[in-house]
Formats: sequence, C-alpha cells, structure tokens
Amino acid sequence: MTHILIVEDEPRLRQDLGDFLELRGFEVTAAATARDMRAALADRPQPAIVILDVGLPDGNGFDLATEIRAGHDCGIIILTAFGDGADRIRGYDSGADIYLVKHSSLREIEAAIRSLLRRTGIPVTPADGGKGRWVLDTANWKMIAPDGQALRLTATEFAFLHLLCKRQGEVCPRDELVTALARPGGHFDHRHLDAIVSRLRRKFEQTTNLPSAIKVVYGIGYTFTARIAVE
Repeated sequence: MTHILIVEDEPRLRQDLGDFLELRGFEVTAAATARDMRAALADRPQPAIVILDVGLPDGNGFDLATEIRAGHDCGIIILTAFGDGADRIRGYDSGADIYLVKHSSLREIEAAIRSLLRRTGIPVTPADGGKGRWVLDTANWKMIAPDGQALRLTATEFAFLHLLCKRQGEVCPRDELVTALARPGGHFDHRHLDAIVSRLRRKFEQTTNLPSAIKVVYGIGYTFTARIAVE
C-alpha cells in the first residue's frame, strides 16, 4: 500500500485529508509539527510522498522541503494558503514537485498524488482502494455500505446525500445545499446544514466502522469522496 505523510497543523484539514486518502486506498501517517514530521521520516517504511504545509508552528515549510529533499527519496507536494507567484517559485526552488493551494479539492489533491507517483515510477494504488462501492437506495431511503450494511436515512439526510451523489465526487456548494434542503415556509441555514453533516458522519462511522466519505472543502461546500452508485 502506498504510504503518504501529511504534515499539516490544522486538525480538521489533516483529519479530512487523511480519511479521504485512506478511503482511496493509501496508507496515511499524519504529523502536526516539524518535530512530528522528522520522527515519522525516521521510521520505516519511508513515505512515497510528503504533503507539506508551509505555516507550521515550529518550522517553515519551504525550509523543511529543502531538508526533506536533502535526506529522503520521496515526492513532495506543498499544500498551503500562500498562492502568489513568488511563493510558488520559492516552493519549487525548495524542492517541491507540486505546489497546491488549500482551496484545492480533495479530488485534485488525489490526482496530484497519482500523477507524481506515475512520474516517479511508484506503483499506484487503485483509485477505489480495492474496496467496493457505496449504494444510495432511492426506493427505501438507505445508504448501503461496501460491506452490505444499511444506514436508514431521514428525508433531509437522503436529500443531502442525493445531491452529493449527483455531483459524482465534485464539490456541492454550501449555499446550493441550503437552498435545496430548505422547506417552504421553514427556516434552514448553514448551522442546520452542518448539524445534518455531523449527524450523518457519526452514523457512517458508528454503523460501518469506516471513515465517513462525506468531506468538507473549506469555504466551498461538501463532497462524497468514495465510489457510489444511485439505484
């Protein structure tokens, strides 16, 4: 299984990206600091790719990319909020193979990983991680997990998942979800949307023992990251 090291100090982004990549068939190690990164790199097996944030609490990602490049034979993807041309140039000069900004979707990050793996000749994990698909049962308002377990859905939960599934892995904007889920004469806002997502993620994890495939793309919306069919 291809090993990815995520170095990111923002807990939710680190968790969501790690869960997503594990669902896609990768082995993931997560680090929140430069110190944790060095400890992870000292272990075996070495990661095939390091996804590196620039603004860590105890280190500068540009300097760390140079350090990694000098001592380890792995790909480096910088993932940061610093997106102007000078920062990109500095990133590549520091040794990064790919430079992405943090509003990149989870699918785009995965595509960058797979592209870099192909360029370096490392065997690429199948896109579905060797796992079966999820199925949204439209007749019975159920979500069927890859192992066959069924999650019963409320009307609002079903409508939310149906909207995500129709996007086939693309991001569904928050405003669009709020508008679609609001009932005539009722009040529905972003807090209600977030509450639905939190409840669904707990259902997924408690029923299936799998990480939730519902992921947030910060500042944009939500996406369903696993392979799914609507029946």
